[in-house]
Amino acid sequence: MMRLRITFSKTDSLRYTGHLDLQTVWERTARRAGLPLAYTQGFHPGPRIQIASALPLGFAGYAEIVDIWLKDSERAPTGVAPTPAPVQGDHEGRPYVDMLQPAAPPGLTILSVEQVDEKGPALQTQVASAEYLVTLLEPDSVPDLDQRIRQLLATASLLRERRGKPYDLRPLIEELALTPVPSPEGGGEKISMRLSAREAATGRPEEVLDVLGIPFETTRVERLRLVLKTGTD
Repeated sequence: MMRLRITFSKTDSLRYTGHLDLQTVWERTARRAGLPLAYTQGFHPGPRIQIASALPLGFAGYAEIVDIWLKDSERAPTGVAPTPAPVQGDHEGRPYVDMLQPAAPPGLTILSVEQVDEKGPALQTQVASAEYLVTLLEPDSVPDLDQRIRQLLATASLLRERRGKPYDLRPLIEELALTPVPSPEGGGEKISMRLSAREAATGRPEEVLDVLGIPFETTRVERLRLVLKTGTD
């Protein structure tokens, strides 16, 4: 068995595809590409596919990560290092990117594929943080934004409640600033965020926007990348 780690972007109409449906999208894409998916054991076996982090509906993602396990018949050629290394594709020598991209739906772009340790920890447990870019579609409606951000960062604690459970949002905000970094989709004033992903709680951009007094519906949120504990982007 081998484990492929795929970095991809999720844009256009695909951003409105939910997390569970995205699992199905990946299964279908792998099948169309002719890849022999490995399956889980038990009464309800399913393809071994792990998506690093759920992307909220409507968010674009520009460096999302998914792990897919393949059966032994699709092992990489002799001499390819197991962790991490670019891998070749089928017996004709096509790289996996070239196999997967024609099989992918619009909005799903394959950026890279590498082989990782098939017995390594679950991908979801390896996400340390995520970087977001928020575009304000009505920037004039949010006066003194720079001051609001400074005040938030100077606050020691931001007690919030999610699903009936209290948590502190402040430690989950690693970076927060107005930014000149252009959005892939252009437009408006922008805020960059780097939010921590922890076992007990994960930072969410909509919660930060709420603290800043910015209505979520007046923004466009893009996840630029996921940062893994191993340091692999």
